[in-house]
Amino acid sequence: MVDGMTECGESGALNIRLATGDDFEWAAQLMASMDPWRKLGRDFNQRLSLCRHPEYTLLIAESSESRLACALMHQRGVAGSPYLASLAVLPQEQSRGVGSALLAFCESYFEGARFFFLCVGSFNPRARALYERKGYTQVGELPDYAMVGASEFLYVKRMAP
Repeated sequence: MVDGMTECGESGALNIRLATGDDFEWAAQLMASMDPWRKLGRDFNQRLSLCRHPEYTLLIAESSESRLACALMHQRGVAGSPYLASLAVLPQEQSRGVGSALLAFCESYFEGARFFFLCVGSFNPRARALYERKGYTQVGELPDYAMVGASEFLYVKRMAP
């Protein structure tokens, strides 16, 4: 799957596509400007390097007017299964269905994948609640992994039998 249109609650029609051109800088700036990346000390250059890394796939979610969100994935990030490395939504678009629509698209992106993994920080209860509502199960904890004094929780969702 390369790109697609989806309905997104309050935000209306959403186009989700592979990043091109200045999308990489836009996504890196979005992530570097907000938590959890700020809290983790992930700056623009670090985010940009990851967004441009050839082993990662960067998706952009946009309305007819502007970019709203991005997702960064690795095809074989955990035990050979797809891994969502980052999902960021503009603050004014949060809680409007954009993140949920982008997450659903990410889950279907790697056709035939049996599992889809992600990590979320112990200090990010909103994200944890979203992923749990979307069918993810916590399967591990990595204390002090991304930040001393906090844990990263490993989540998985079974995609296909």
